[in-house]
Parts: sequence; C-alpha cells; structure tokens
Amino acid sequence: MGVLPTDTLYGLVGSALMPDTVDRIYKLKERNSLKPLIVLISDIAQLEQFGIELSEALVEQLESYWPHGGAEEGDTSAGESGAYSIILPTLDDQFEYLSRNTDTIAFRLPDNNELRELIRATGPIVAPSANPEGFPPAITVDAAKKYFGTDVDFYVDGGDLSGKPSTILVLDDDEIKVVRG
Repeated sequence: MGVLPTDTLYGLVGSALMPDTVDRIYKLKERNSLKPLIVLISDIAQLEQFGIELSEALVEQLESYWPHGGAEEGDTSAGESGAYSIILPTLDDQFEYLSRNTDTIAFRLPDNNELRELIRATGPIVAPSANPEGFPPAITVDAAKKYFGTDVDFYVDGGDLSGKPSTILVLDDDEIKVVRG
C-alpha cells in the first residue's frame, strides 16, 4: 500500500483484490466503513473480474465516458472531458468488502497511460484521495507524508497535483445520473 499520483489526485493505493489491504486503507484514512471506494481498472475487460456482465450496450456506454477502449496504447482521448467513475451493479458477494452493502462498485478507467500500465501489471487498485477523512487531499508527496508518515509502504512523487476528484455517475436502467459532480 502506498501513495502515488493518479489521473486526478494523489491516491492512497492498494490492491482491490485483497480485502486486508482495503481494510488497511479504511483504517489509515479513518474512512466511514459504509462509504465504498472507487476501483481503478486498466481496461473495460477487467470489470468481468468483479462479476460485471459486459453487454455490447454497456461497453458502448462506458466508452463514451472513459478513454476509448481502455486498452489502446497511447490513446488517452476520452469521449467526454474529465475523469468519470461509474457505479455498476455487481452480482458477486465476494466483493462485499468493496461494495459495502450497496451491491454496486464504482469503477474508473484512468486517462493516464502510465497508471493503466501499472494497473495492468498489478491488477485493479483502490485509490481514494491521500488524506484522512475530513482533511484536504494531499497535493504533494510531502503533504501525504505528513498525513501518513511511515504507515504506508511507498511514496511516488508526481509533483504538485491540484486536480479535482472524479465525477461519479450511476447507471440507472439505460440512463446515467450524476451522483457527485
């Protein structure tokens, strides 16, 4: 578990497939245990690991918000501007540690080739902002170190990051609704 730059802010990152790591992030952030985390994926096909059924219509809808295809090297053009996390229903109870009694998981396909390469190598990650709940997100590695000190395993310096959190959307039937703008 560590801190690294994402496509939006510095994230406190760890494997989305390891419940103990996810729990460690909740404790370190002092995060409300009922508030789900966003899972970052390297391509749309990784959604299947979480019990998401990928219909042609769903893939088309996702590609309109995420970098096209998500697997094209060098292609960072998103269908819309900005970073979008999309809440999808999951049918797999083994991911309750991520869905937190919602039967849904929010996913984001980062618009950053280096980050997608990392996720391809490590598998899906959770990456909430690098700050304790209720404090401003760290915009530098030094700020993250003040928050977490030696409680994390590594820090990656990406300079000053003053981005904004992703817009969160939910699929409601065939409609997309904004949950966080």
